[in-house]
Amino acid sequence: MAIASGLFRTKSVEQSIRDTDEPDSKLRKDLTARDLTIFGVAVVIGAGIFTLTARTAGTVAGPSVSLAFVFAAIACGLTALCYAEFASTVPVAGSAYTYAYATFGEVIAWIIGWDLILEFALAVSVVAKGWSQYLGEVMGSGAPVLSLGSIQFDWGAVLIIAVVGTLLATGTKLSSKVSAVAVAIKLGVILLVLVVGATYFKPSNLTPYIPPSEPSEHADGLRQSLFAWLTGSGGTSFGWYGLLAAASLVFFAFVGFDVVATTAEETRNPQRDVPRGLFGSLAIVTVLYVAVSLVLTGMVSYKELQGGDATLATAFAIHGATWTKNIISIGALAGLSTVVMVMYLGQTRVLFAMARDGLLPRSLAHTGAKGTPVRLTVIVGVICALLAGFVDFGTLEEMVNIGTLVAFVMVSIGVPILRRTRPDLPRGFRVPFVPVIPILGALACLWLMLNLSIETWLRFVIWMALGAIVYFAYGRRHSVLRKQQEAEAPEPARL
Repeated sequence: MAIASGLFRTKSVEQSIRDTDEPDSKLRKDLTARDLTIFGVAVVIGAGIFTLTARTAGTVAGPSVSLAFVFAAIACGLTALCYAEFASTVPVAGSAYTYAYATFGEVIAWIIGWDLILEFALAVSVVAKGWSQYLGEVMGSGAPVLSLGSIQFDWGAVLIIAVVGTLLATGTKLSSKVSAVAVAIKLGVILLVLVVGATYFKPSNLTPYIPPSEPSEHADGLRQSLFAWLTGSGGTSFGWYGLLAAASLVFFAFVGFDVVATTAEETRNPQRDVPRGLFGSLAIVTVLYVAVSLVLTGMVSYKELQGGDATLATAFAIHGATWTKNIISIGALAGLSTVVMVMYLGQTRVLFAMARDGLLPRSLAHTGAKGTPVRLTVIVGVICALLAGFVDFGTLEEMVNIGTLVAFVMVSIGVPILRRTRPDLPRGFRVPFVPVIPILGALACLWLMLNLSIETWLRFVIWMALGAIVYFAYGRRHSVLRKQQEAEAPEPARL
């Protein structure tokens, strides 16, 4: 029983807030609601809007891809409400990890932290490789890759990670200013795409809005969705099943908005600014995604986007507007640069919080005079650069989705629990209709998880098993909270 109670020991909100004042691990408070909104738009609007939209429309959902974005946005919106309450109550770095520590206990917090490490590390590396591909298109020389014998080295991906890491080590405020410039560039490109694309728009291309279902190429085996396997329905494209599957796929386009919550400790007024940053960025990107998907599927028939390699530029090329390709590539470069930056930021802040709690080496939580975890930023950069430079990820990018969704589910469940266990805490923002909204948020995310492939689920289970080994071998024994509780425990009576 003692072991079990130790695993589920919770860290009080008051203690988490006190830890933010430690001189050696203190983050600088520089960010405003505007900065957080920029970070949110920066991380969410990436290559997904230029590639994922066309690919999903052509192979999975047809014109109803716009509705799939709405479904995914609803799930994110319900979860954003829960993140906003937690961030205004516990304005500490670490996001879902920190919230889980205060609500569910140490072992669950570790699981969420380990899960977020997976999400951010893969996201940084995968998106960096995407940036490298677009760099090759702009240069007109193909992907910037060096052949080292039988090994391929993607120097373009390593370059963007090195630049972003340098900016983050210099200061979060500088990173926000750079993100603002990149966001302005990609929003300008998207606006141009919408205006030009509208001139080719034909309402007849949107009919049928939900095309008749067809057998999917992943109708069986590990590539079929868990839902298809459980129900025995097999994989299908288009139709209602295709629409729901598309919602799970385009969810990847929203991944990262929760990073706004990880910067709560670096925000001047987190109780007010974090909710504004979350909702403002989510509203902006949802409108843009729906608008682009409607224009895209109105420009050409979804059947002309089939094949799996279609992009937004494909639709313009069909109409002879090939001049848009380079403009879209420049927009994608700007978009992916900011995605790498904010995902990188999220990774360092989660690891920083775990290190400060002793679940990872405490030396990693050192900030120094710059007020940023420089040591941790360098380590993350080296690891992600090695992954992006030498690893071909293939379908591993789907693990970013499942990692994010698990965190969303736990945050949603945590809101009513913390309301019950700590009703006295001041909350700068309160989720309405508790527990209905949090339950709906958790169910929506669970549904999206069911539509991910069996292969993704198996890989996720293996990663979690590895995390359990690390926790029991290191984290549990070095936990700062455990040492504090043992020091405060009364000595047993002597006979």
